[in-house]
Amino acid sequence: MSLATALDVSRLPDYAYDWALVDVETSGLVARRDRVLSIAVLTFGPDGVQTGEFSTLLNPGCDPGPVHVHGLTAERLSGAPAFGQVAGRIGALLQDRVMVAHNAQFDYDFLAHEFARARLYLPVSQRLCTLALNRRVEPPAADLSLASLAAHYGVPQTRAHDALDDARVLAGIFRSSLSEAARLDVPLPLVSCPPRQDPQFAPNPPKTPCAYRNPGRPAPGGPLVQGMKVAVTGETATSRAELVARAVAAGLNIMSSVSRHTSVLVTNDAASGSAKARRAIAEGVPVIDEHAFLKLLAEVRPGTPHENQAPPMAPEAVPPPAATATAAVVDAPTPRRPGPARPVKPFGRRRVLVLGGTHEEASAARARIVEMGGAAAINLSAGVTDVVLFPGGELDRRMARVASLGLPVREPAWLGAPVSDPAGPTDVHAPAPAGATADVLPRGGVLDLPAPPAVGHWHVSASWAQQTTCEIDVVAFVLDEDEQVSCDGDFVFYGAPESPDGSVRLLCDGPTEQTVAVDLAALPPAARLIAIAAAVDGAATFGDIGAVQLALAPGVDAPATAQATLDAATSERTLLLAEIYRRGPRWRFRAVGQGYDHGLEALVRGYGVDVE
Repeated sequence: MSLATALDVSRLPDYAYDWALVDVETSGLVARRDRVLSIAVLTFGPDGVQTGEFSTLLNPGCDPGPVHVHGLTAERLSGAPAFGQVAGRIGALLQDRVMVAHNAQFDYDFLAHEFARARLYLPVSQRLCTLALNRRVEPPAADLSLASLAAHYGVPQTRAHDALDDARVLAGIFRSSLSEAARLDVPLPLVSCPPRQDPQFAPNPPKTPCAYRNPGRPAPGGPLVQGMKVAVTGETATSRAELVARAVAAGLNIMSSVSRHTSVLVTNDAASGSAKARRAIAEGVPVIDEHAFLKLLAEVRPGTPHENQAPPMAPEAVPPPAATATAAVVDAPTPRRPGPARPVKPFGRRRVLVLGGTHEEASAARARIVEMGGAAAINLSAGVTDVVLFPGGELDRRMARVASLGLPVREPAWLGAPVSDPAGPTDVHAPAPAGATADVLPRGGVLDLPAPPAVGHWHVSASWAQQTTCEIDVVAFVLDEDEQVSCDGDFVFYGAPESPDGSVRLLCDGPTEQTVAVDLAALPPAARLIAIAAAVDGAATFGDIGAVQLALAPGVDAPATAQATLDAATSERTLLLAEIYRRGPRWRFRAVGQGYDHGLEALVRGYGVDVE
């Protein structure tokens, strides 16, 4: 098979690389725990000619997991080599090539852990995800699964979940995706790869979740109550591990930092000047010594348990969709139930790209597009139906592609044209998108989520226009009823991309897109809110960055359930993007868009993370 069938990228420097296309079948979904069962690697040159192919089954030395998915039984794998026996050959194929995979972070993380177990270095410095590439291209496919993209691009697929066949299907999808990216002049979402096998990237063992709500601080001379937040600092006569174990067994919540919500600080030297001691004094947190704490541990009063996760709602109990997007009910990925008709809006099937103008003009235009029921695009893709051109937009590098694609170019006044105007917003040029159409949320818009396990996994993706002067980091916080983290591990960011229990993960899909994956069913009982934010790394502000596109989807390759365009920020360097939070028995999603002039460190401290 040759990538050159549709496009010889050797003549296009921005797309010309040596490629290594990879597919792995695994015993589970957690790279730090599960193993690779089979692997296929296909290599291609910049001219699209295939230069190598390797595939093998692997003996993982453990249970192969979901045999009904991959068909790889323990008996079938028993005579295969261990990963360490073929790691050298795999490494040679990956060396000096861009690794390409569908959901590339998954494959990369598994390979990183396998190479680490073999005490070898994974020789990959860049990767490219065909999921992320197709999110930028936006083909009219039902979803972005390998099977749907294969059907859309006309690539035959004979044996799903067979590593070699999937790699060959991936080659066909990648060939067509590259062709579409070049046609649209879409930059490739290349990701620089850190050494993810390094121990600093491995999640810590999860802290034992506290089963009780925080009752606040003890009365002077009063008892401790289950759920109280306790921090310890300095040397103790009792070993720290034993002290923590006894406190946890008593129902207390041991914290790694001090905040205004801390109930008590335990220290034998209140004047030590440690960061925790200073913060406790500033916040008025009661301070007791180790001896007093041990005495109080003997008589801890009962606390109020956290509410249990709500059971799934019966089908007849699911409320119908509301009349506005700000309170829509989602039953994704199943079809929505009939309900009150939504108002017909003239932009219901449009995706409009705004070019040129001042930040304020472009922001107001995008708000108008959403108000009229359309979606505001921030990048040129196959899904764009119209372009609104403000002064200066004619100099945008994308205008040449807009002209070659024959997209309608509108004056700003078009956004105010009446519906009855023949040239106004009722003349839809593009076909309706395949699959379900996402709800378009305004800033502050809220969406009810179906109760787990109907849909338990959600992906919140943020994307922005390509930047050359700064980088943007997406982060997440797992917060309790006090809107504080229970431990520093509940702060998920680039350097620690997974919460201790794995319920919240950061996925880096390219320089213009990052995703926070949330498993609602796996969240600790104290979790009441997951806050997702973005911060500019550098002197730029979100006024310089422009709009941030937000998408909510019930899976890594599922169509979006909801989307929002957040671009009200001007001088802000930190932007609270979204929240997934509990309201009564349900989980909800809110598109926030609240900006702050301070940097990420102030936001992190505000949520109770200890920053040195």
